[in-house]
Amino acid sequence: MKFLGKLIAVMAAIVLVVLVAAYILLQTRWGAAQVSKWVNENSDYQFSFEEMDHRWASPAHVALNNVTFGRKGQPATLVAQSVDIGLSSRQFSQPLHVETILLNNGTLNLSPNAASFPFQADILQLNDMALNSPGAEWDLRAQRVTGGVKPWQPEKGKVLGSTADIQFSAGSLMLNGVPASNVLLQGAIDDDRVTLSNVGADIARGSLTGTANRNADGSWQIGSLRLNDIRLQTDKSISDFLAPITTIPSLKVDSLEITDARLEGKDWAVTDLDLSLRNLTLANGGWQSDDGRLSLNASEFINGVLHLNDPIVNIDFTRQAAVLRQFTSRWERGMIRASGQWISHDNQLALDEVVLAGLEYTLPENWKKRWLEPVPEWLNKVTIKKLSANRNLIIDIDPNFPFQLTALDGAGNNLEVVRDRQWGLWDGNISLNAAAATFNRVDVRRPSIALTANTNQISVTELSAFAGKGMLEATGAVSQSPQRNTAINLRARSVPINTLQQWGWPVLPLEGEGNLQLSVTGSLAAQTPLKPTVNGTLQATSADGKQLQQTMQKGEVPGA
Repeated sequence: MKFLGKLIAVMAAIVLVVLVAAYILLQTRWGAAQVSKWVNENSDYQFSFEEMDHRWASPAHVALNNVTFGRKGQPATLVAQSVDIGLSSRQFSQPLHVETILLNNGTLNLSPNAASFPFQADILQLNDMALNSPGAEWDLRAQRVTGGVKPWQPEKGKVLGSTADIQFSAGSLMLNGVPASNVLLQGAIDDDRVTLSNVGADIARGSLTGTANRNADGSWQIGSLRLNDIRLQTDKSISDFLAPITTIPSLKVDSLEITDARLEGKDWAVTDLDLSLRNLTLANGGWQSDDGRLSLNASEFINGVLHLNDPIVNIDFTRQAAVLRQFTSRWERGMIRASGQWISHDNQLALDEVVLAGLEYTLPENWKKRWLEPVPEWLNKVTIKKLSANRNLIIDIDPNFPFQLTALDGAGNNLEVVRDRQWGLWDGNISLNAAAATFNRVDVRRPSIALTANTNQISVTELSAFAGKGMLEATGAVSQSPQRNTAINLRARSVPINTLQQWGWPVLPLEGEGNLQLSVTGSLAAQTPLKPTVNGTLQATSADGKQLQQTMQKGEVPGA
């Protein structure tokens, strides 16, 4: 028995000596190198540290200095100046589950390909760390990060684990190309659901505060989001800038407030933007709402050639429609105003009123081409119950047939201007008149026209203008078929005898003023030349009594 007791005592002494020796050696560079070498040779991990630091003033804490950890052949998951590990009695039952881990002055990569940590902790703390997420859904780069994760149970592809409460602050952050500073984030992770109970940051020389949830299917719900004094510049077009909103499964906004924002991108800009949005869900290219509201105003909005000054928009959202209570803006030195509703089930924009006043508008060079192109798929029909135009200047600089309308007034009722995604005048009636006009360098005074449209044709019930000392009057019709068969009957009294020369009829061998009577037919079909389709007759009588009759066939007058 004495021998057995001595043997146990000797073995205990040897174990104690080994532990003391290991304790001493681990606090040396040589001992740390040996441990690192053993881990690297017997696992899939790449691990190293320079030395271990332990102080009896804090006996439950062990610090590893200059730590590098990652998977072999992959960028390091963790690089830290020091890793402080807080131990507890739990190590006897779960050696790899510690009480606390504190990472100091280093970099932590949150990539899905990052190595999973073999340790777990009740609390993971970060102090002055950098966070990166290369290859992840969100491109994140954060500096001077301080915070914690509780509990910390890392998994493969999820460095922060599947279930945890999180709280972080960062001195600077770059998320998907958007910089921010003084960032505060509080929330929780529950499998693939992320709750952000408090988010705050200085962003684009302004501030951001809010709350949000990300669901397991990738959809988002914004509880509240407030942006103040944002000054954001980007090289993206407006469609690319808004693409993240349209690519996620859905986005539900409970409350969004933007105050005094200035945004600028490629070919677009908005200044002094104030926006309030309530109770709206964007999903599947559309929207859903029971009682939503959008209020917007800005000093200036630019998108390509569209330039609006002082736009104001107020929209109420219901399940069936978006009711445009107010849209007003200064545009092209004039004013535009509209109200109506967007009916979602048939993609119809039904406008109750449109007012155009004081515009000085030059039509785009390609306006005829754009008129023939289908409108976007989400816009199937556009109707205008009442149209008013006052004192507008409209100019077309097409060198083949320029025109200008000065002091243009108009009134229209029950107009249908888009049907089956195609521009036109499909229904309703409209009358237009101007103080003066020029058509291909021919000046006329007081031109006016009245049109009535239905499913079959557009009827020109009145067309008149003063030219020289006399007047031009005409009636006609344009079919609504794809061929756009057209017939015009024109009479002119005491007008320059060659008034029609600039409008396509050959010069007449007459001089001075006279009377004209013209009857022509043709086809205005899209993508088809007009001239070869024109047939008609012209009777002309000059002031001295000379008469002339000509016949046009396929756009040509024999002998002219």
